[in-house]
Amino acid sequence: MISYIGSFLILIALLNASLLVLARPIFSKISTDYDSLILSTSKLQFPLVLIAFICLIASFVNDDFSLRYISSNSNSALPFFYKISATWAGHEGSMLLWCLILSFWTFMASIYSKSLNIEFRTKFLSIMGFLNLGFLLFLVFTSNPFEKNISIPIDGKDLNPLLQDFGLIVHPPMLYMGYVGLSVVFSFAVTCLLQNDFKREWARWVRPWALISWSFLTLGIALGSWWAYYELGWGGWWFWDPVENASFMPWLVTTALIHSLITCEQKAMFKNWTILLSIIAFSLSLLGTFLVRSGILISVHSFANDPARGAFILLFLTIIVGGSLLIYFKNAPKIQDNISFDFFSRESFFLINNILLVTATFTILLGTIYPLLLDLLGLEKISVGVPYYNAVFLPIMTPLVLLAGYIPIMFSSKSKNKKYMISHLLLSFLIVILFTLFSIYFLDNYNISILLGIFIFIWISFNIIYDLIMKIYFSNIKKISFSNIGMMFAHLGLAVFILGATIVENNKVEKEVVIKIGDTIQVKDYTFEFKNISEYEGPNYQGIMAKFLVYENNNLLTELYPEKRIYASNNMPMTEAGIDPGLSRDLYITLGTLINDDVWSVRIYHKPLIRLIWLGALMMVFGGILSVLYKRKNLAFSR
Repeated sequence: MISYIGSFLILIALLNASLLVLARPIFSKISTDYDSLILSTSKLQFPLVLIAFICLIASFVNDDFSLRYISSNSNSALPFFYKISATWAGHEGSMLLWCLILSFWTFMASIYSKSLNIEFRTKFLSIMGFLNLGFLLFLVFTSNPFEKNISIPIDGKDLNPLLQDFGLIVHPPMLYMGYVGLSVVFSFAVTCLLQNDFKREWARWVRPWALISWSFLTLGIALGSWWAYYELGWGGWWFWDPVENASFMPWLVTTALIHSLITCEQKAMFKNWTILLSIIAFSLSLLGTFLVRSGILISVHSFANDPARGAFILLFLTIIVGGSLLIYFKNAPKIQDNISFDFFSRESFFLINNILLVTATFTILLGTIYPLLLDLLGLEKISVGVPYYNAVFLPIMTPLVLLAGYIPIMFSSKSKNKKYMISHLLLSFLIVILFTLFSIYFLDNYNISILLGIFIFIWISFNIIYDLIMKIYFSNIKKISFSNIGMMFAHLGLAVFILGATIVENNKVEKEVVIKIGDTIQVKDYTFEFKNISEYEGPNYQGIMAKFLVYENNNLLTELYPEKRIYASNNMPMTEAGIDPGLSRDLYITLGTLINDDVWSVRIYHKPLIRLIWLGALMMVFGGILSVLYKRKNLAFSR
């Protein structure tokens, strides 16, 4: 019964989205009061999809194996919380989650768009409705999670053991909130094109939406990195997987968009460029959707292997991206734009920032798409991995992050004094060089990459702290806005991330050894003693747990318990790492294969400062939230 309700509500939501799209062109000819109809339908979309989503969750919890999607992604022995997260673990459920979040953003946009003039508002919400309609059509005709089985199985196939983890609960929803949040920015940009104008007030209105989406994207990517680190058993935090790239590309473009919106809001400059970035950011989100559901790549992240689904998404992607770009090239020249600025100005710095970010995005896009195109054309198979990205991406990002360290100074009260700015640049550069050289004293091992990472960290931190001190000294501390503090936190987070990534990638220690119960192995300053092996029974798996005692300077530091799990429903093995986390380092151990009676292969990792990677990401998220809080009053600016 519950499943029928959910299926019915999806159909009603589809009709409601159709009405949202058609209301303006139909009712504007017979009535001037179509604004209320569009507002009502845009608000109704969210509760309809939400109740349908709750129905799917209830079906999972109740083990309704009459639904094909549930029988393929759940099992009666699956723990309760994993039954809930299994709702979005597969293709159909993840698309329903996408539709739910899209309807949520449509609902929020309808609430905070009251101050926009009626023509702009109705066009804007109608475009949001068109996006809702497209994804609901895809859901109903190719990916219905409420589709019935021809014959009802006694039990389900179970959820992929890789997904039976807390990471599944938090990572996809946060990432989708960022992906889909860009739909608001996209719809707003297209509406500006249709209006042949982009006002500074509109830039002020749309900037918080870009910040919110960017913050969710940052959090989602960070959670995915953390999940992969502790769950996959290889001790890495980024692999340049095609789907990882698909999430990173819109993040880069959205970062450029936020900086462009600042200039657009303050100086009424870069209007056309800002609109184009808005279109590209959401288009890249749609590209990620296509990659994981088309079957053209094999990845931990891929959901489907159905050419029909891929063809539908490709068609929708072509309509959205192609249509919006067509409108852009037709109407953008009609929007008056001011592109006059001095070379040594914040506008110039922001422009360079944008060019570097877009160039970096293009290098990732090329590395992601090029091998796939060769494969589809039946040509040679090539693999694009870490060496490529190190060679092309890092050289672009180095001047970018150096620029990020100096941008706060460009917002100081003395930014128009070129002599002062140049002298400050040279002096700060010298000071940072000295601090970097001084840091060598505290390093056991260093190279050019490590020194560059430390330099960038100190460079960004020094300039931000200097800027803060100057603001406090020359003005009242109460006058420092949340927006400024948010920018400082975001840039400091970037610096912390760079320091962590640089140190861990250049100073990590990895050992794969064969060890007998009772023996010890030395890694850095730590001694690992293989104490014993024990078996236990989990809720839906059989587990083998090893116990390792870790000593530092002959003193017991901690105990680690790496595991091997065999899941009963599909006989699939899984590795669970034993981790001793710390701000200065992680000790990480995984249990390999049994060689003979008491001899096992194990992998032991020493990861210095790896936690700074996720700490830096959280600082960036916090900075984005602070900026949104400052801008909340502008979500509904006066006419």
